[in-house]
This record gives sequence, C-alpha cells and structure tokens, in this order.
Amino acid sequence: MLSLQKRGGPYPSTAAGLGGLPTNDLDTPISAVFLVLYIIFAVINMTIFQKNRRRNHKFVLSGMLFGFCMARITTLVLRIVWANRQHNVRLAIAANIFVNAGILLIYIINVILSQRILRAKQPHIGWHPILRTGTKALYYLIPGALVMVITAAVVSLYTLNPDTHSTCRDVQLAALTYLLVFTCLPVVHVAAAVLLPRSQNEETFGEGSMAAKVVIVTLSTAMCMLVAGFKAGANWSPPRPVTNPAWFHSKACFYVFNFMLEILILGLLTLTRIDKRFHIPNGSTKPGDYSGEKREESAEPKTEH
Repeated sequence: MLSLQKRGGPYPSTAAGLGGLPTNDLDTPISAVFLVLYIIFAVINMTIFQKNRRRNHKFVLSGMLFGFCMARITTLVLRIVWANRQHNVRLAIAANIFVNAGILLIYIINVILSQRILRAKQPHIGWHPILRTGTKALYYLIPGALVMVITAAVVSLYTLNPDTHSTCRDVQLAALTYLLVFTCLPVVHVAAAVLLPRSQNEETFGEGSMAAKVVIVTLSTAMCMLVAGFKAGANWSPPRPVTNPAWFHSKACFYVFNFMLEILILGLLTLTRIDKRFHIPNGSTKPGDYSGEKREESAEPKTEH
C-alpha cells in the first residue's frame, strides 16, 4: 500500500461496488455462460447485417447490436481475468468502465426505433425541426456522460482526498441520472405517437403491424429503464464500506440487472427481426419519405435525423 501511495495510486476502493470483488469459483463460470450467449448473438447479428448488405438492404442497427455484443464480450473477459487477479486495481478499473459503457448502444437504438414510430404516426410532430434538433443534442450528450463516468471513476482511484472523492461522486451521479432520463425518451415518443389524435398523414414502414413495433420498443425501453434505474438508484444511495455492502451490491443483483436483462433485450430486438420491421427508405428527411420510393437505408443513420 505504501508503494502505491508513493506512485499516487491507483488505490483499491474502500466503498462497496456493484457485484463486489469477483471470485474465480463463482464469477468465472457465470461470466462464461453469459460470454457464450453474447458470442451467439454477435454471430447472429453480424450474419443478419452481412446478408442484408449483400442485397443492398443495409440496416446499421444490426451492426450496432453486433458492436454491443463485442463490448459485452470484452466486459466479461475482463471480469474473468479480474477474478483471477483480484488485487490488480488497474484491471478492476478497466472492467468497471466496460460494464457502464456497452449498454449505451442499446439506449440509442431504442430512441432511433421510437423516433421512427413517432414520425410515421405523427409526421407533423416527429419531423418538427425543434424535436429533431433536441434529439440530436441528446445524442451528443451521451458520449459526454460516458466520459464523465469514466473520468470520475479513474480520478477517484488515484487520490485519497475526500473532497475529490465527493466531487467525483457528484459527477458520476449527474451522468448516471442523465442516462436514466435518456432511456425514458422512447416512452415519450411512443406515447405521443399512440395517444395523440390520429394524423391524416400517417405513414407505414417496414414489415409487420405498427402495434407490434410499439410493443417491441416499449418492452425494450422498459428493460433499459430498469437497468439504468438500478444503476442510478444504487449510486444515489449513501456509500457503504466494502466490508458492509447493501443488498443491491450483491452478485445476484449485478448479473440480473446487467447481463440477464441485456440478454433479454438482445433476444427481443434480434429475434423479432427489427431489420425488417423498422427498415425505412434511405435519405428520409421529411414527412412522406417513409411511404415514398423504397430506397435502401444507407450505412449512416444520421441521414434520417
């Protein structure tokens, strides 16, 4: 410990964290099971993406799901390695960073899908410049929130100053609260789409009924809200010493409110074939484009925004 202080850290955390310290006999087999599941979904989504691409049906959200799976594969590999090298603080930092980072892609996917529902059901609202600009701003804040979480987590482990620890915690709470608010945005989109008076210019897109699309997005968003809400709630609770963790610091909560819910979300989005249900013409930028000539979606989702 003395040598760590001379170098200025990193210092082992004295506060209880989600999932606690991983152990080889418990965390390694559980992580291995989830690792296999994420690999399976990574293969499925990349296969879907490549098959669609070969027939000029480029649905980039399948690529984003693949990217999410790869991030989670890295997360679980790091956790297994950490379980075998428990005193490696830098490894612990990397493992915890990836736990917070991967799910952001799912949050973004939900917003994109719900935005398409709103634009189809209520074109005059969904395509309004104020809403488009506001949604773009919220997208841009996502990387900022991630940087805030990572920076605060790293800085707090390289100092013993209580004031710095307090500041870092405040930064983390602000970022996690924003992410929770962001996960709720699809609910607002869907509610506006289905509760407001039906538009005479209502459009359709993709395969399947609009009701099925609404159910898919609502279920995925609800699970994401549960994930984000658990993380925010756990962090808003007063810090507890590592020797006296709360119930929400348990390994069961860690795996259930992270990886298990994420696998359910992956299964929902992948097996319901959102690449077919939520496909839109490329270059859609205004009311009427969804029902226009069926141009293929480009590799850049920003063309729609």
